[in-house]
Amino acid sequence: MTSNPFFERSTLPYQLPPFAEIGEEHYVPAFERGMAEQLAEIAAITAVDGEPTFADTVVALERSGGLLTRVSNVFFNIASSDSSAGTDAIEAEMSPRLAAHRDAIHLDSALFARIESLYRRRAELGLDAEDLRLVEQYHLRFVRAGAGLDAAGQARLRELNTEIATATTEFGQNNVAARNAATVVLDNADELAGLSAAAVNAAAENARSVGRDDAWALSLQNVSNQPVLAELADRDVRRRVMAASLGRGLTEDNDNGRLAVRIAALRAERAALLGYSDHAAYAVADQTAQTPEAVEEMLGRLVPPAVANAEREATELAAAMQGDDELRSWDWQFWSQQVRAERFSVDAEALRPYFELERVLRDGVFFAAEQVYGITVRERDDLSGYHPEVRVFEVFDADGSALGLFLGDFFARPSKHGGAWMNELVSQSRLLEALPVVVNNLNIVKPPAGEPALLTWDNVRTLFHEFGHALHGLFSDVRYPFFSGTEVPRDFVEFPSQVNEMWMAWPEVLANYAKHIDTGEQMPAELVERMTAAQQFGEGFRTVEYLGAALLDWSWHRVSGPEALAGADAETFEDEALRKAGLAIEAIPPRYRTGYFAHIFAGGYAAGYYSYIWSEVLDADTVDWFDDGAASIREKGTAFRRELLARGGSVDPLAAFAAFRGRAPEIEPLLTRRGLVG
Repeated sequence: MTSNPFFERSTLPYQLPPFAEIGEEHYVPAFERGMAEQLAEIAAITAVDGEPTFADTVVALERSGGLLTRVSNVFFNIASSDSSAGTDAIEAEMSPRLAAHRDAIHLDSALFARIESLYRRRAELGLDAEDLRLVEQYHLRFVRAGAGLDAAGQARLRELNTEIATATTEFGQNNVAARNAATVVLDNADELAGLSAAAVNAAAENARSVGRDDAWALSLQNVSNQPVLAELADRDVRRRVMAASLGRGLTEDNDNGRLAVRIAALRAERAALLGYSDHAAYAVADQTAQTPEAVEEMLGRLVPPAVANAEREATELAAAMQGDDELRSWDWQFWSQQVRAERFSVDAEALRPYFELERVLRDGVFFAAEQVYGITVRERDDLSGYHPEVRVFEVFDADGSALGLFLGDFFARPSKHGGAWMNELVSQSRLLEALPVVVNNLNIVKPPAGEPALLTWDNVRTLFHEFGHALHGLFSDVRYPFFSGTEVPRDFVEFPSQVNEMWMAWPEVLANYAKHIDTGEQMPAELVERMTAAQQFGEGFRTVEYLGAALLDWSWHRVSGPEALAGADAETFEDEALRKAGLAIEAIPPRYRTGYFAHIFAGGYAAGYYSYIWSEVLDADTVDWFDDGAASIREKGTAFRRELLARGGSVDPLAAFAAFRGRAPEIEPLLTRRGLVG
């Protein structure tokens, strides 16, 4: 193929990929040429005579693989957000080949010798701080990738990486299929009692999209506790929804449980090969936590007060049920909503008209960024995304200079993975003269044509959260793509996005976007106060639900050696792990069960799901700093951006935080926020 849109850099603004020109037939040829070109570039580096220099080795590595990066960034975003049978087949084919390609680079002895030489002489090379960190981080990456193993060890490592890539791809594709297959179809309108008229219409539209004009379909999100459980009045329907949710990926025809056991065993073997006791020890060694013991100390400190808090909540919910059987998992959200409505006079459904997507986005998310950082966001109708629903925005700095592009893909569809995430289509780099192009994916239920998208409070939180990731990418100001934007330790990457959630309830921001869709009236101040108070009720449940998932992930990856999982059954392993952690609470299933825990079995969070609450320690501490009144919000936003967001991975993140905050992070603000003190 001589004509392929990936073969040259895009000429569109900010190198936005030319999506209108890209077809599925272009991906494999671009992957193949991209890998061949990068290997040729590596060969040219190792062929240079004489003692290696920073420029002819490390900088040359940073410049390599341009075509492969272009096609990878586009393809893997499409594979997550708008997959098809064709992209699934390409992903299944290319994932193990890409794993082998990475191994070919990391296990190239001549290339590692050059990096090792630079690493030994790094103090003598006259490098500035970012250059020096790049040498050190490249050396660490190659060592962790097995560059120091003997030939037999490297051969087995290649096999393991290929097998893991194949299995995790299969898990992810199974997960999408299982979620779609678990859609709950209702034949009687009475079964939707409790849902708003808009939600009922959306369910009918959803059913029509799958060929059922006479029914209503409730699609699942990729979490255990489905948001719709808070609204459905019919207890048996709630039970059906919960059963469908918890059973995903653990059936004979979609056995992600079997794949989970296999993936965990392969990772355990790889960790042992690389000299670690288990995959968790391997995973955290280059994170800010550094040791498994640090993670376990933090999680262990949270479990007892969280469980006690949840038990108090359960007692109140059981009382509200007035003897209507025992409290079950499908009851918790519904009765929590009833208690909130009675105690705080807060009806979640009645809040929706105040949270219309377009207003929340423009007058909330974008407005907050303008107030805190001075940026402006303008829609570019002349630029196209990869799907008709994708919107493109141009982002400008306070001085009017261009920052990059932001793409918003907000609605759920069968071709999209569950959850919400941020991807970079183009990463900022002064070396490559590139400004960022970032995309946020969410899974908001799409309303029928012509009707507004009314959000839940959790949807609003997700919009602010994901835009925090987007800002991390947009504000990046580094020389090398290695450090760009969110290229930071996994247990630090959620920190900026969680901080950005604070602005959703900031009085000036909330007043600007929380306006009734019909009347335009602001949400009453007393309703805001009640809503804020109601948030604290349920923190026990939310913390236990999260900790269940975090410690389940941890258990799967604290296994020492693959033999420990021989003959293991995923459900039995899960039950024992939760019991051992003190979190075997039937009424509060973990946020993700093994069968659909895509974060860890199909994503980058293996032995890293703890990072959300680890990052929340930094987040809660930073929110206190923003709120202390010592300087204006704009002044503080400027400092936060300059010292943390702009620097990506070019500095040690905890050292940067300590310098920014004037001390190490403290956990007390987090404990207070989650109601885990006293």
